[in-house]
Amino acid sequence: MRGNSGVALVPAHVRSLIAWAVLAGMGAASGACTQASSAEDSTRAASQSASATASAGADDTSTGRAITVPTEQLGKLRVEAIALSNFRPTIQTTGTAQFNADVSTQVLAPISGPVTRILAEPGAEVRAGQVLALVSSPDFATTVAEFRKAQATYVQAKRVADLDEQLWKNDAIAKRDLEQAQTDAAAAAADRDAASQQLRALGVDEASITALREGKDIPELQAAIRAPIEGTVVERLINPGQLLQAGSTPAYTIANLSSMWVQANVFESDLSAVQLGDRAEVTTGASPTPFVGRVTYIAALVDPATKATAVRVVVPNTRRLLKKDMYVQVAIHGTREKNGLLVPVSSVLRDDDNLPFVFVEMPNAGGATFGRRQITIGSRVGDRYEVTAGLKPGERIISEGALFVQFAQTQ
Repeated sequence: MRGNSGVALVPAHVRSLIAWAVLAGMGAASGACTQASSAEDSTRAASQSASATASAGADDTSTGRAITVPTEQLGKLRVEAIALSNFRPTIQTTGTAQFNADVSTQVLAPISGPVTRILAEPGAEVRAGQVLALVSSPDFATTVAEFRKAQATYVQAKRVADLDEQLWKNDAIAKRDLEQAQTDAAAAAADRDAASQQLRALGVDEASITALREGKDIPELQAAIRAPIEGTVVERLINPGQLLQAGSTPAYTIANLSSMWVQANVFESDLSAVQLGDRAEVTTGASPTPFVGRVTYIAALVDPATKATAVRVVVPNTRRLLKKDMYVQVAIHGTREKNGLLVPVSSVLRDDDNLPFVFVEMPNAGGATFGRRQITIGSRVGDRYEVTAGLKPGERIISEGALFVQFAQTQ
């Protein structure tokens, strides 16, 4: 047959034959060419059967246009019946890595004044109490002076109390005079201890406080910003000469990087499958092997922007490859058993709108006719998907070779 332009037109049934020949391989294509007439008759009959079957199934709105697979091609497909089964779902989602807040902190400047010296840079490993930076502050000088005064007052009050105790033992003074001297000494000791605690809060070490108690002069004594925990300096937020405000200026961030938090985003449909203690695998391009951790917290709030619930996974940070704000893939292996339908991953295809579908064997069509069926998939379980809508137990689907049928259907 030729069109008005004189170009030969290929009938629809021949185009279908060509598609199956391509999928079967060059060898099958050669066989099809040598038996063109018989294949043509077979294809025409199959097309008529598909049309009849499609008319018979017109009331099934979930099944799309049917396609009949030639008998010689059925061996290249695998069809299986689906049934209810028990399984433990795996929730596939995304998340971001964060510092473990249980072993990380931001260090605030304990005193006001300009920074005189930086002693710790990002990447440095520090111990608790180590000096990170020095600050020059008149407030610090005032606190040192108050401590010296409190120490001197205590020494004098203690000396008087000890002397009065000896006098009372010799009946030289009344007991109430001794009690008053002892009360004054206790009050002076309390003032001295309060002043020493203030020095500690400003970063003064115990050796310097002991020297001050003994009346030694320490001319180079300065206020210090100290590490409150052991870990790694991950941020330095101050510079030499910068004026700090006590209790409000962030100076450093220190974190123990041996473990990290991963905040996974779990949506409502999967939330019931997640429990505290569930095993989770965190995958990132920075590591050839996944990081294995446990679910330790499930948020009580839903993110209004993403409509997802934050699920915290604590993972060991092997070789410190996980970095803050790194985007990761998370697989949470649920421990709660479910009952439902599972289909092979290879059987699920996507249409032009990215909606999942499978090819379902149509009844009363000789076992070689299949129609598209849109489905709703849930969790992934190994090499299978959970189907939450679109299929019923006992129905038969193409588990292997569905891509070939989709290709032939579009020809």
